Amino acid sequence: MAGHSKWANIKHRKARVDSKRSKQWSNCSRAILVAARAGGGDPKFNTTLRYAIEDAKAANMPKDTIEKAVKKGSGDIDGESYEPARYEGYGPGGIAIIADCLQCNSNKTAPEIRAIFAKGGGNLGTPNSVSFGFTHEGIILIDATSADEDAVIETALEAGANDVETEDGLISVTTEPSGFLEVKDALVAAGFKVEQAELTFTPETTVALAVERARSFLRLVDALEDQDDVQKIYHNAEIPDEAYE
Repeated sequence: MAGHSKWANIKHRKARVDSKRSKQWSNCSRAILVAARAGGGDPKFNTTLRYAIEDAKAANMPKDTIEKAVKKGSGDIDGESYEPARYEGYGPGGIAIIADCLQCNSNKTAPEIRAIFAKGGGNLGTPNSVSFGFTHEGIILIDATSADEDAVIETALEAGANDVETEDGLISVTTEPSGFLEVKDALVAAGFKVEQAELTFTPETTVALAVERARSFLRLVDALEDQDDVQKIYHNAEIPDEAYE
């Protein structure tokens, strides 16, 4: 898969989610709550919770809101109960879509997700129907104009990164999920400015969409993102910049 499409999808996804700040903070709170409930409220001993807190900080979520979500999850104060769920299916043009959710009532969430897929010209599939075509990995993006590429490569690989590539003014560092935070911390400690960092599902192959088909696909993605229980969405579409205009 071309590096550009991978990085472009990450950047576009972040821009779209950032435009829905209140939904983003709600998602972060749920992720923190679930992680703290499953593994305790200390991020030093709960890697999943640390991931969730890092995501919340990247979303500029207030510190006291983060702390409240941790307390809810660890049982210090009352909080809702959620469970993770993954929905997979296809959108217009046969685009593979993964929607990761935190739900409290599958009897409500599943029909709503199915209806969104159908209305958007797609269809909801069975578990693992598309996820086999994705790789779970960490992606860290650094502005190539503000960093020495060789120095980034040396730091990243020494910290355990899988690969480092440069394209379109960005240095992309790829890691195993288990080594994501270690590599990110090493890059930050070395003085590199991390533009974006996330655990993601990267498609092994992508499908290029024409502008109008891409806009139709993005409407489906918007509808999924607006569903209360949806946390993150991954897909294998290559979307032209014109489709965002």
